[in-house]
Amino acid sequence: MNLSELFATPGLGVMSTSSSDGRVNSAVYARPHVIDEKTLVWGMTDKRTYQNMTRNRHAAFLFKTNGPGFNGVRLGLELIKTEEEGDLLESIKKNTEEIVGPGAGAAVTHAVWFKVVEIRPLV
Repeated sequence: MNLSELFATPGLGVMSTSSSDGRVNSAVYARPHVIDEKTLVWGMTDKRTYQNMTRNRHAAFLFKTNGPGFNGVRLGLELIKTEEEGDLLESIKKNTEEIVGPGAGAAVTHAVWFKVVEIRPLV
């Protein structure tokens, strides 16, 4: 599966993480920035998803493309690194402003890099 092509398609994404004591959190997330077919980056705020990532390096991302049927993917992810400054984070903040609205980009404080460790079909 070509992730660059898939994430060029509009759809709905859900990021799932777990705290160090196993409490699961799921949140709606935008499509990632595709660095290459094994490296994806999301912008994150300081809320629960990011806090969980600081305690448990593993996450899952479900993406369903728009339209009929169940086209999409389920990804197993492992945290590589986080960045609190830089060009990529600034680009993510700008994109957030355009999609969510004025002021929304200010809440995005981290560019979070993941290695794709598993790719599974949506169904």
